[in-house]
Parts: sequence; structure tokens; C-alpha cells
Amino acid sequence: MAEPAKKVAQQTEERLEGLADTVREKFDKVTEGTFRDRIKEGRFAEQGGPTQPDPNRKRD
Repeated sequence: MAEPAKKVAQQTEERLEGLADTVREKFDKVTEGTFRDRIKEGRFAEQGGPTQPDPNRKRD
């Protein structure tokens, strides 16, 4: 790869890394913490553990 192309590629990579950091920070701000932390804490898990089929539910 020619030197000017390498320089452009390096600058592009640096800009994309900066953009990714900015997006991550804004996402964390909107979700008030990291999404991954919320998942680890079980906030998206069903409350009360796994569900069991309702034996009284009518089946079609």
C-alpha cells in the first residue's frame, strides 16, 4: 500500500475509533449505565424464574 493510502487508512481508523467511543458514551448516558451491566444484573430476565405451562389454559 502506498504511503498516502496508509496515512488515510490510519486516519480513518482513528476517526472510527473516536466515533465508536462517542456512540458508546451516548448510549450509556441514554440507558443510564451500560446495557451489558443491566443484562448481567438480570433486569431483562423474567421475574420469578422460569415459567411453567398453565395446566388450566385451554388449548386450541
